Amino acid sequence: MAIKSRRFEEARLEASSNLELFWWVFMRVSGVVLVFLLLGHMWMNAILTDLNTIDYDYVAKRLSQTTWKLYDWLILALGLLHGANGLRYVLDDWVRDPAKRFWTKVVAYGLIGFLFVYGSLSLFNHDFGVR
Repeated sequence: MAIKSRRFEEARLEASSNLELFWWVFMRVSGVVLVFLLLGHMWMNAILTDLNTIDYDYVAKRLSQTTWKLYDWLILALGLLHGANGLRYVLDDWVRDPAKRFWTKVVAYGLIGFLFVYGSLSLFNHDFGVR
């Protein structure tokens, strides 16, 4: 079950294991990091750049640089991991039958793993030839 506490001291007492406490802390930290990463992404692509100039060439030029690939990959990885952990909380709360919960998690984690691998391969292996 998910930890319902809002403070670290209470969460440590409520956690059934150190791993559960780690995921509780991870959700708070990754949420804050994701907010700033996404605000930075929006700032760079919607405020500093004219939206009418964003086309394939703009994206190809941006993603031909390793820094931007890592920045976008960090958003992908943290977003999927944060969402997967939130989904785990929801499934633990709503799917009562252990067998159904297990198979639901297998399918969900499989889809999330597929999205992560596909997104990473698309980001790092695509030839963004700048024209």
